Amino acid sequence: MSSINGRPPILQIENLVTRFYTPEGVVHAVNGVNITLHEGETLGVVGESGCGKSVTMLSTLQLIPQPPGKIENGRALFHNNDLLKMAPDEIRHVRGSQIGMVFQDPMTSLNPVLTIGQQVAEPLMIHLGMSKKEARERVVELLRLVGIPEAEKRLEEYPHQFSGGMRQRVMIAIALACNPQILIADEPTTALDVTIQAQIVELVKRLRDELGMAVIWITHDLGIVAGLAQRVLVMYAGFIIEEAPVKELYANPQHPYTLGLLASLPRLDSSGYRRLKAIPGTPPLLYREPVGCPFAPRCDYVVDKCKQNPPLMQVGEDHWVACWVDPHNGGRLR
Repeated sequence: MSSINGRPPILQIENLVTRFYTPEGVVHAVNGVNITLHEGETLGVVGESGCGKSVTMLSTLQLIPQPPGKIENGRALFHNNDLLKMAPDEIRHVRGSQIGMVFQDPMTSLNPVLTIGQQVAEPLMIHLGMSKKEARERVVELLRLVGIPEAEKRLEEYPHQFSGGMRQRVMIAIALACNPQILIADEPTTALDVTIQAQIVELVKRLRDELGMAVIWITHDLGIVAGLAQRVLVMYAGFIIEEAPVKELYANPQHPYTLGLLASLPRLDSSGYRRLKAIPGTPPLLYREPVGCPFAPRCDYVVDKCKQNPPLMQVGEDHWVACWVDPHNGGRLR
């Protein structure tokens, strides 16, 4: 069993395949993804919109709508129990108490007609069997933990009375209510301004260190994971195309797509001004069965061998890439 710094895996996703059967055709959303998360680790999952990041995690927790979605293959082992084979009651218990999830838009995730106090208390009463009085005391603790001032007064307020950043803090409080072992954050800062984004990231880092939980942070922004994650997975067209420790990925990116993502980030350490680079072309249509390297139509280093889809190949310690060529060596084959 592999481990990081002696820590065993807490979640292992193996060969996950998810499809959506729509009137327009079959969407190949996730194509044989393998992910290992270790105890106490923060894993960043990065890629542009529609690459399969969120669908991978929603599939793991049986949260995709079925139909039109269908998990065609794979396992998701959480403490050696397969989440994909669990009955609805079993997986609901895991989702509520052992794996917490924070979604992208708190306004659509929170119920507008229930008070904040009721919504944070619900998992405590359902999963931990707390009385209303016990749950109320714990809710006040949780709201204080996530940095909401005057927590006792705000229990009786409704979501529309909170700002976007405060609503996201409430969502984090709900996800943490039962002390989960894993927190999955699905682009939780996308709808927030930059200052509030930084506060939410710092909050999650502090809570991770205090509570010792593992975190999966899904984002399209490589800048956010730089100071948050220990390891990064880069996804494209439903595939994992690069995996590395965060410092290694920034210092030595090996996939042309990762190079493109990093070149599109503004940097403060550059001497003078530097034009941001855009990745040419458009993301692939996932209605088509993937044939060959999915990034080939947009790649500057494409060769004949790219007609075959490359597997993940090891290029360094804990560094893997799905690319036949070495972009740092003139595009020669590895």
